Amino acid sequence: MNIAVIGLGFVGLTTALGFCEKDFNVTGYEIDDKKLNMFVSKEIPFYEPFLKEKLNKYLGNKFRIYTNMKEVLSEAETIFFCVGTPQSENGDAILDYLFNAIGESLLNINIKSFKVLIIKSTIPPSTTKDIIKPYLEKKGVVIGKDIGLANNPEFLREGYAWDDFINPDRIIVGVEDKQSESIIKKVYEKFDAPLYAVSYNTGEFIKYLSNTLLSTLISYSNEMSIIADLIGGIDIPKSFKILHMDKRWCGSPAGMSSYVYPGCGYGGYCLPKDTSALACLSRKKGYEPNMLKSNLIINDYIKKYYVKKINKENKKTEKIGILGLSFKPDSDDIRLCPAFDIISLLKNEGFKNINAFDPISNEIFKNAYQKLNINYFNSLDAIVGGSDILVIVTGWQEFKEKQYMFKNKKVYDLRYIL
Repeated sequence: MNIAVIGLGFVGLTTALGFCEKDFNVTGYEIDDKKLNMFVSKEIPFYEPFLKEKLNKYLGNKFRIYTNMKEVLSEAETIFFCVGTPQSENGDAILDYLFNAIGESLLNINIKSFKVLIIKSTIPPSTTKDIIKPYLEKKGVVIGKDIGLANNPEFLREGYAWDDFINPDRIIVGVEDKQSESIIKKVYEKFDAPLYAVSYNTGEFIKYLSNTLLSTLISYSNEMSIIADLIGGIDIPKSFKILHMDKRWCGSPAGMSSYVYPGCGYGGYCLPKDTSALACLSRKKGYEPNMLKSNLIINDYIKKYYVKKINKENKKTEKIGILGLSFKPDSDDIRLCPAFDIISLLKNEGFKNINAFDPISNEIFKNAYQKLNINYFNSLDAIVGGSDILVIVTGWQEFKEKQYMFKNKKVYDLRYIL
């Protein structure tokens, strides 16, 4: 079976190479020239363990990238859409890029042979049923006869994406015609995981159910840390670590306990966007989602809380060193990262001497947020030496292992890793 993947970002590239690993022939489509040039050089535009190695292994062999949609789709039986659905100003999901990709695909599909359009992009519940399906039908397509339609949400953690794809704990497919269901089951029969074929809306909802739970756990933990700090006399990290000893929790680093732990807020591409999108959808349906609303408010407030604390306890002339710029360790993703908000808030409070260091994200952060006008250091040793105060924003293992370097410094451990 031949598979096409539209959009070769974090999800798309992992999906394409993962299917190659499972012995499929995959064609990929990407419109970003910068990404395309990097792929030609067998480089990837973001940090993710194993992907560069797999790109080098499969590119030009089982994996071929085209800039012409017709070539991409010519032999594909299943077409996976992995196009970004970013957040709008009001918190809703922007679907324009996805519909552009679907529209271009329709112009290049030969419907004489049945193909399944599979939406892997994260889309709010009811999108497939109420928006995508009617859109296709207006184009004269009969779902289940001319082409198939399904959604197949991804559950890829940045830093663990390869293993999450190759060894999933479950596979969810929102599909409502038997032919499409049969084809998708054939695609995933090489994966050792249960596959659940559910309705369109259920497939989409499970993704949001997962991400909003994770974001809620983080905000809950941060609210508890604020209360504990205000009460005083409470060992916050020890309290949470003892909480994790409850046998109902998984104690592994990648388990649920990593979410029920205080910090300075969640960031990245999924949790903020999906929590906002589901809250927006709920309001459209006539219900004010108070828990999700509070979740988002706390995620915003936790950063303001720490900055107020730093401002109260220090002079504006102090040199502040920000340790960590990516939204999480083992990733170079700086989208909606807490570091940006914290640095911006510190500057608004009048702190002018702000330094920053991240093991892998310095240049990406610098290019994305040029207006911040801060100083960047290339090593932990350098930033520690050049700063009066250290603020740990990302829980990199290096900071924990080398905490002896902070001995004579005032440290704000916003991730409670020390």
